[in-house]
Amino acid sequence: MRIVQEPASALADYGSVPIDFEVRSVLEVSTPLNGLGGLVLTERQLDRPYVKDYDAEADNRPVHWAARFDTSGWAFFAASIDGQRVGGAAVAFGTAELTMLEGRQDLALLWDLRVSASARGQGVGSALLRAVETWAKTKACRQLKVETQNINVPACNFYVRHGFVLGAIDRFAYPSLPDEAQLLWYKDLVAT
Repeated sequence: MRIVQEPASALADYGSVPIDFEVRSVLEVSTPLNGLGGLVLTERQLDRPYVKDYDAEADNRPVHWAARFDTSGWAFFAASIDGQRVGGAAVAFGTAELTMLEGRQDLALLWDLRVSASARGQGVGSALLRAVETWAKTKACRQLKVETQNINVPACNFYVRHGFVLGAIDRFAYPSLPDEAQLLWYKDLVAT
């Protein structure tokens, strides 16, 4: 497997790796004692799985990121196996208009991580995440942050396995998607 950093001009190629996945279960958010008992996530299997594709929203595709955001502080990574592109990762840093960066100069945001279905389970995501973490450390970032949704249980499990801790749950983050909750994960980056 080969991981390389690419310029923003390669985002069309980056986006050639699909980001869609099958939703088979969800992490339901419950509020014991109307929230005084905290928020509880419980995995529930779906009777009817469905496919979620974040690139289905036209303005959400990688090729449009540079027009929507100042990506000059971002880094883009590509993963390939035997010369075939099988994954990518985008990390944002120092982008004032991204509220997800919380105005911090010691925080990097894993904006996107994608691995083709045929390459999942082969360590591609882990290798890309390591490249992102290494890059973020060169920017003196103390933490790496990533957003998932409660419908992406495999991604949540992936981040937990890689040392991320759930920092926030926003059940109302997506008004047009009332069945989806935003989950914000953080990982402390220790200088090596």
